[in-house]
Amino acid sequence: MLDKYVTAVGRRKTSIARVRIKKGKGSLIINKRDLKSYFNRPFYETQIMQPLVVTDSVGAYDVIINVKGGGLTGQVGAIKHGLARALTIVDSSNRSSLKKNGLLTRDSRMVERKKYGLKGARKSFQFSKR
Repeated sequence: MLDKYVTAVGRRKTSIARVRIKKGKGSLIINKRDLKSYFNRPFYETQIMQPLVVTDSVGAYDVIINVKGGGLTGQVGAIKHGLARALTIVDSSNRSSLKKNGLLTRDSRMVERKKYGLKGARKSFQFSKR
């Protein structure tokens, strides 16, 4: 079925991940590096593999990911979101299990902007009556 790549985009905070999936042996490449060398913590690896584990497709697809922006946690969330979207394009029966685990909803939490007259988004300067 998959003779060409299926592409999807995932986002989290300021990170954007472009995910390409193709039938293969199960390699996972992020920014031209393998998963273990790009993300050094095991927690990040389990988070990225979550959509593949939920759909029972670990080792079934070759995944090439291009991610930019944000920090490591934002990039992991973007990759997870993009991978879940790509798996729904590949097989629409995956949608229900991914939706049930909350992997298809985009996490809309962003950094609140700084307001004028304040030090930060909500923090103000010290107030003294006299």
